[in-house]
Amino acid sequence: MQCSSIVFTGAVLCICFFCPNTFAASGLDQCMQEKLATAADSVTIGDLRRQCLQLAVGVEGGNPPKQKGAVEKRLEQERKNVARAFSIMPHRPNYILPGAYNSHGYNAEYHQRTNGDSTYEFDKVEAQFQISIKSPLVVGLFDDSMDIYAAYTNHSFWQVYNSDISAPFRETNHEPEAWVQFNPGWELFGIVNTSNSFGINHKSNGQSGELSRSWNRLIATLVFEYGDLGLSFTPWYRIPESEGDDDNPDITRYMGHYEVGAAYKWDDHTFSLMTRNGLESDFRRGAIQASWSFPLGDWPFLRGYVQYYSGYGESLIDYNQYVNRVGVGLSLSDWL
Repeated sequence: MQCSSIVFTGAVLCICFFCPNTFAASGLDQCMQEKLATAADSVTIGDLRRQCLQLAVGVEGGNPPKQKGAVEKRLEQERKNVARAFSIMPHRPNYILPGAYNSHGYNAEYHQRTNGDSTYEFDKVEAQFQISIKSPLVVGLFDDSMDIYAAYTNHSFWQVYNSDISAPFRETNHEPEAWVQFNPGWELFGIVNTSNSFGINHKSNGQSGELSRSWNRLIATLVFEYGDLGLSFTPWYRIPESEGDDDNPDITRYMGHYEVGAAYKWDDHTFSLMTRNGLESDFRRGAIQASWSFPLGDWPFLRGYVQYYSGYGESLIDYNQYVNRVGVGLSLSDWL
């Protein structure tokens, strides 16, 4: 902090201010003096100070402060939550789809064998929901350059309308993970690298025997921002399992080794797109997911949500089955 004295209409004023690296104390003094010489009588010292401080935190040369993009605004919200003890925050999108229709139906073969009932069938329409939360474990490491997080995601597929088989949960995927996160802020041609994370990810369906599916990955996520457009690149390496313990040895054939995502914030609408395993499989076993969340009147807590999925790997039990599904419901949180 520093205090500067400025004479204005016979009064001596003491103004305290913080000087960013890009704007020295003398620069603010000079800015105030220059503006005092030409300011109208109705302009207060506070007005002049705010104008000069805006220049101080902006780009050198006097340009206005750079507008923050949608990803940076989301990270700012998270930093505020991290400052509170026992913080639990959204991780991936949280939503419920009361109506999810798959034109190809869902594979009941494994369930038929497990239940010993060849008439055991799934409806094409079901409900789906996802609950995804994260919490900081350690923040501000290495001079505030690294944080450690843990998260849990539950994606459930519920045959709620299928009274013939007592409306069971067709599948539930559990996904705990932990990672270290860096927020470098590197910029090139207006594209900002807002965060990079590296961690370990486990995903399973909690079943046993013939219905069991699981895999473990070392995973990285690189996030970039261009205005209100967020881009992510998520490569992974599957941790090998012994032949006797591997429930799905060919899962990378359908899930690939990376995922690309995009999210765009327009007004109060969020559009997102995910694709994976297209190039690796010559576009034969890939997947694409598109979603749109939108406001419902003035209601601030729930939003409308539409999601489309086409391809493989929607759920672990059907990772090698083609799905063409559209769902409509409500969103509690989205990527942006």
